[in-house]
Amino acid sequence: AAMALAFGLLHGLGFASALAEAGLPVGQRALSLLAFNLGVEAGQLVWVLLCLLPWSLYRRALAAGGRAWLRVAPGYVIGCSAAALTLSRLWDV
Repeated sequence: AAMALAFGLLHGLGFASALAEAGLPVGQRALSLLAFNLGVEAGQLVWVLLCLLPWSLYRRALAAGGRAWLRVAPGYVIGCSAAALTLSRLWDV
């Protein structure tokens, strides 16, 4: 918890200094920072919900007596994603 608090405070100070450099009046900086943080949190919640939907469908398929390939499919998806990310990074270098 202490690490998360320190990390959050460091990022908050960074955003606050960026807002100060943007030329916002002093009275609007706190509101702008709050609005930005609320937007980030809302985006994270939407992302988590979008990730939970396929996971829920996967769990239901397994509970309904899904095929054996359903048990290994997540490993292949994760492995293929990691390989694609690695190759894309290597091509950028």
